[in-house]
Amino acid sequence: MARPRFKVPHVFVLLTGVILFCSLLTYVVPSGRYDREKRIVEGRERTLLVPGTFQLVPKHFSLRGILLGEESPGRATPVSLHGFLTAVPRGMEAAADIIFFIFMVGGVFGILQRTGVIAATLQRLLDRMGHSGPLLTVALMAVMAVGGSTLGMGEEFIPLVPVFLLVAQRLGYDRVYGMALVLLAADTGFAASTTNPFTVSVAQGIAEVKLHSGMGLRVIFLACALALSIGYLLRYGARIRRDPSASVLHGEEDAGPAPVAEPVLYRPRHTVIILSCAAIFGFILFATQHYDWWMSDMGGGFFLMGIVAVAVAQLPLADAARAFVKGMEEMVVAALVVGFARGIAVVLSEGLIIDTIVHAAATLLLQVPRHVAVLGMLAYESGLNLFIPSGSGQAAVSMPLMAPLSDILGVTRQTAVFAFTCGDGFSNMIIPTSGILMAMLSLAHIPYGRWLRFMMPLFWHLMLLSAIFLTVAVFLPYR
Repeated sequence: MARPRFKVPHVFVLLTGVILFCSLLTYVVPSGRYDREKRIVEGRERTLLVPGTFQLVPKHFSLRGILLGEESPGRATPVSLHGFLTAVPRGMEAAADIIFFIFMVGGVFGILQRTGVIAATLQRLLDRMGHSGPLLTVALMAVMAVGGSTLGMGEEFIPLVPVFLLVAQRLGYDRVYGMALVLLAADTGFAASTTNPFTVSVAQGIAEVKLHSGMGLRVIFLACALALSIGYLLRYGARIRRDPSASVLHGEEDAGPAPVAEPVLYRPRHTVIILSCAAIFGFILFATQHYDWWMSDMGGGFFLMGIVAVAVAQLPLADAARAFVKGMEEMVVAALVVGFARGIAVVLSEGLIIDTIVHAAATLLLQVPRHVAVLGMLAYESGLNLFIPSGSGQAAVSMPLMAPLSDILGVTRQTAVFAFTCGDGFSNMIIPTSGILMAMLSLAHIPYGRWLRFMMPLFWHLMLLSAIFLTVAVFLPYR
């Protein structure tokens, strides 16, 4: 009798289990905290840890504290039953800006779908490049990787998943290939940051390294990492086209895109919509760099895209409203996943154990040679991302410690920043606490376990590539 295979639970069940596990950790992991100070980094006020100020905080246990939570001056209270049950709502409150941004972009994409511009443009693209799936793959991934590397784009790509699932379907690939076109490219670029304002810029500012310095090695690393990712995906695509049973989704119920519809005729108004939306999107990206725009501002820019598309296509307002609502409905799971994932950080902070984890890792790195310590930094940043799946948030927690630690180890601060960007970026491809990853998986109807089966070999190759570049950076030295 064959043993039943383990099946990874639904994303909400998985994340709730992680929240429960982290809540229980607050009872056994010693609580502690660093002093914090506010500093302006890259034009934003950020709260940073103060190195050398870590102190253990005694825990307070009581029946009331276990059930409902109970504050005790000068003591840490482990996460209560009430704290666990409210972690998800509080996570949604903390991630409200991202959640509503996803809803807004989803609604706008619903309008664009209704105008026919997406289907018509996709058909035109496939007519011109569809004879060469590899060429189209390289072009699409290169564009998105550059967006991730230079502008830190990630959430913006979530609504594109259904579009790229359709691209993969028409090219004869599976849903994993379609999602990888988006996520693999964006995360590779995000990890191989050049001017990413959410990771490398913040980390360099905190480490007091000249902004956008060390660009040469970063560009070479981006090219190597992207080539590795594209090559891996192309080999996977070639394998499943020869033998569809080689797909990691083989045996899964097909929940991919709907059957291919009749081609939509490309019309002049589609060109106007594309150019208008491209101009608005370009201004959004410009404004995030120069006017300090954030999620609500970007959401307003996308809303303007929808208004322009409705006007150019002369879409009846009732139809536009229905399309907007339908687009938002398709983003419900993707948006709520972000809130569930944020709930993990909520319980770790409430139990005062995140600083303990950071302190323990920093102490361990002091015990090994510098060429080993820099690889430890890479592993540390990758692991820390499981608990703080936010680039700028992780930089604010880890870099105030990693920067002075690198001085002690004889490693340049630029190298410490490089270890942070690689560890933070590549681990986003596999960690279940990444809201973007889990949102895209839910949209693509890909089980998390099947995605890991596809992703893990490439993840280890990318980590090996990072380790090689970090070792080179130690002996250059990289400044």
